[in-house]
Amino acid sequence: MTDQKIAATGRTKKPAGSDERPSYEQARAELASVVERLEAGGVSLEESLALWERGERLAEICQGWLDGARERLDTARRSREPATEG
Repeated sequence: MTDQKIAATGRTKKPAGSDERPSYEQARAELASVVERLEAGGVSLEESLALWERGERLAEICQGWLDGARERLDTARRSREPATEG
């Protein structure tokens, strides 16, 4: 992440090799903050682009969590269904 992106998002650099994925709640809260900043305006084009890119990444993270949750629910439902003989 560049220094400009860090300044635009308010995030700090993580240690090299650290690729921690935020929780769904953390990603959603940060995404809401990014959207607020973009909607408020008053930031440079470079900051807007950095915020947009961060927002896209956060949306992907949230979608990943939601997809994983749906998969777990589907698996749990299937395991409760009686076996059918065919």
